Amino acid sequence: MSMLNGLSVDGSVSEKPSPMRGNGQHVLVAVDDPAAVELLSTTLELAGYQIDTAGCGTEAHARLMEHRFDLLVLDVTLPDMEGLSRGHRLTPAADRPPVLFLVACEYLSRLLPGLGPGASDYVTQPFRIAEVLARAQVLLRGRAPAWRGSTPYYGDLVLDDSTCQAWRGRRALDLTPAEYRLLRYLLVNAEQVISKGQIGRHVWGEVRADNAIEQLLSRLRRKVNQEQPALIHTRRGFGYWLGRPTRL
Repeated sequence: MSMLNGLSVDGSVSEKPSPMRGNGQHVLVAVDDPAAVELLSTTLELAGYQIDTAGCGTEAHARLMEHRFDLLVLDVTLPDMEGLSRGHRLTPAADRPPVLFLVACEYLSRLLPGLGPGASDYVTQPFRIAEVLARAQVLLRGRAPAWRGSTPYYGDLVLDDSTCQAWRGRRALDLTPAEYRLLRYLLVNAEQVISKGQIGRHVWGEVRADNAIEQLLSRLRRKVNQEQPALIHTRRGFGYWLGRPTRL
């Protein structure tokens, strides 16, 4: 039985897009049905989440070891679930994201006794994407996004003002003082275009030549944009901005 509801025969989505609900939280979609992966990934990204995928239990465990996720969307029939279960037992509870299970009705009797209060939920298959979005929002409500706390962040880009350090996911960015000041300025003004004049005054306290600003932006862009999606962009003739490309 197909696990999709709201996906037409030709692959188009028949449900209307959901309003933006996420705030850059990192979601791992562990599903092996390609059509379901495409639907979930596309819709969750449009809803404001960052998405990674895994097609089996061992791959999901590897992703969870590489990054801290805010939510795991997990098909209970995923191949090699033993690999994920072994890793789950070895992972500290504080590092485990809440889980939204995708489950066929015949599996509910096995799943329900193991659900912990508040840390997991389920959607029956064939699922409705609107219900997935609603359940995900409930599971994430009131939770501090992974690796962020109260520090400035945008998606998986996190700054720590107490140490003047920055990370993209778990990768530390080796920034100069000027690069850190610029990155923080772009981040707190995320999705707004910042002119070269504004950058010069904020970073150095004075207007600088275009060449100096372009070189600084180029160095910072190379460090920040190694992962996808790229976050630092140029708007020719206007300036620079930080954010996901679909936002501006």
